[in-house]
Amino acid sequence: MCEPFIRFSMPVYPGAFPEESTTPDLVERALAMFAAGDRGDIDAAIGFFAPGVVWEMVGPGIRIDGAAALRDFMQDWFNRYDDCHWRAEEALDMRNDVVLVVYLDSGRPGGSTFTVQERGVAVIEWTGGLIVRVTDFDYDEIDEARAAAERLAQERADG
Repeated sequence: MCEPFIRFSMPVYPGAFPEESTTPDLVERALAMFAAGDRGDIDAAIGFFAPGVVWEMVGPGIRIDGAAALRDFMQDWFNRYDDCHWRAEEALDMRNDVVLVVYLDSGRPGGSTFTVQERGVAVIEWTGGLIVRVTDFDYDEIDEARAAAERLAQERADG
């Protein structure tokens, strides 16, 4: 028997990102952080963040300050679902310690029989191998997210 399925996302479109990454270690770290979250290992995921990290969700206007608050938010998010996944679909180095990630959140809300999904785009800023800021966009704002990542990378290059 199939479960009812509700989809809140749009497909990734070709040409959305530059062709290749120049610093795969940050891309690999971003993918590892998402993989830890996907398997529900919130402590491992939080290990990628600086203590003073800021995570800003542009669409809903939510801002989370600090790794401890982010951990609490993530735990609460995962606790709302019987089956929760947080998967990176594509991660690209925008240079100068900025990584752009398209990800897919999916899960079955607690006690329900349906699955929800939402695709998003995260601009991840790194310093010293740790994430210091995430600006999270709804997927329909992918062009704005890419432009923000490009501006941030240029600002960091200009010093």
